[in-house]
Amino acid sequence: MDQNALKEQTGKESVKYIKSGMIVGLGTGSTVKYMVDELGKQVQEGKIKDIIGVTTSNRTAKQARDLGITIKDIDDVDHIDLTIDGADEISDDFQGIKGGGGALLWEKIVANASNKVMWIVDESKLVHKLGAFPLPIEVIPFGSQHVFDRLERKGYKLTWRMDGDKKFRTDENNYIIDLHLSKIDDPKALADELIHMVGIVETGLFLNRVNDVIVGTPEGPKVLHAR
Repeated sequence: MDQNALKEQTGKESVKYIKSGMIVGLGTGSTVKYMVDELGKQVQEGKIKDIIGVTTSNRTAKQARDLGITIKDIDDVDHIDLTIDGADEISDDFQGIKGGGGALLWEKIVANASNKVMWIVDESKLVHKLGAFPLPIEVIPFGSQHVFDRLERKGYKLTWRMDGDKKFRTDENNYIIDLHLSKIDDPKALADELIHMVGIVETGLFLNRVNDVIVGTPEGPKVLHAR
């Protein structure tokens, strides 16, 4: 099976965990797109009723609305029953890197409001240690070059996330700096160091935030229980 087939398999499998009446966090990314497509189909067919979606990006919100899924702003709900989202890397101890699609801040806010978080990935996203995937850092534009320079002086290899010939903008109109680390030996220490730097809004390190992971494999979807 090719990677897209594994993503589709996983996305469709995750919809089995969505029940009528739920408030559901809808993530961002290529695997999540398959999940939202399947959810929209089941809503249209009346198999899943009275659900509310809270999205982690404007593009997911548009996709969901176009499929007939009711979408509300996160501040208009008091909780989220289940959030289903993708991940760029998941280590053996279920720590994650997210933000390859540029939605890390909203993804983390939605995850924090959720009773349960599920990540859906193809098996290529499973790694022993985090770091091969560049770590996204969201920074406010004001003073962002100073943040970049400060990180560079610390010895980090880093690049601006680009959109053509301009810096990429998140849905919050911020920039993203990608750290090219190869391996992260202590994700918690790195997360603590970065989040305390003025100008950094959030990092793509998602630590101790997932309950279950559905992994697409050629033998079929596998469910891994993190906690």
